[in-house]
Amino acid sequence: MAAGNRPLSPHLQVYRWQITMALSIVHRISGVGLALGMLLLTWWLAAAASGPEYFDMVHGIMGSVIGRVILLGFTGSLYFHLCNGIRHLCWDAGYGFELGAMRNSGILVIVATVVLTLGTFLIGYGAV
Repeated sequence: MAAGNRPLSPHLQVYRWQITMALSIVHRISGVGLALGMLLLTWWLAAAASGPEYFDMVHGIMGSVIGRVILLGFTGSLYFHLCNGIRHLCWDAGYGFELGAMRNSGILVIVATVVLTLGTFLIGYGAV
């Protein structure tokens, strides 16, 4: 068989988008976000160990609007990865494989992520 006549694997254009597919992709992206966020946390801890001047500088950066947006993204990644990981643990135990249950658990992951992230920020900034 010539190289140009080889069968191709199905691509994303072949499949209809579903919540399970989207959450799987976002789960991988959130894992990368967690790794990058851990670098920021390490930077903050190293600054705390280095002395008050350097810590104040890092704390000022993380307390700025851009820093708070980054922290919001890190917190959202953390909660999404946690909630979707629990969903996968339920699947590993053999629960939730029905189509309706998979869709509902996906929606629950999204809602829980938003509620936990906003709750953390509201409590963290003393709004509650």
